[in-house]
Amino acid sequence: MDDLQKRTVTIKRTFNAPIKLVWEAWTTPEHIAKWWSPNGMEMTVVEHEFKVGGKWKYSMPMPDGSEFVTDGVYTEIVEMKKISSIANFRPMTMDVEIQALFEENGDKTNFIFHIIHQSEEYRIQQENMGILNGWGAVFNRLDEFLSE
Repeated sequence: MDDLQKRTVTIKRTFNAPIKLVWEAWTTPEHIAKWWSPNGMEMTVVEHEFKVGGKWKYSMPMPDGSEFVTDGVYTEIVEMKKISSIANFRPMTMDVEIQALFEENGDKTNFIFHIIHQSEEYRIQQENMGILNGWGAVFNRLDEFLSE
């Protein structure tokens, strides 16, 4: 296993929706606001500049009155194939690379999501903090959103 694999958390899903719809869900602010958060949480798209070098920022009010902010910069966009960002999920996770990969599968979409950490230790810490459950809940919401 190479260093990149040791630093990466990978989640694979197949969405029961055509690739164009899944892509739009990832790239349209109004759609992102409906699924990029755990169940029962409201999320606001503060900034969304969908281009390489463009910034994005989303905000969620937490039950304790604090604000959970996710932000990043797009580093690679390949239409209907790949979206990469350097991302922060403040205050828990900083400076990770996230990659969303899309593959057409008839009227479905195969989806692979990589979260690349700076070190294997950081990846392990994030896994222990529940990164798989967190993203799993978000992708469950995306699945529900796509089937509406």
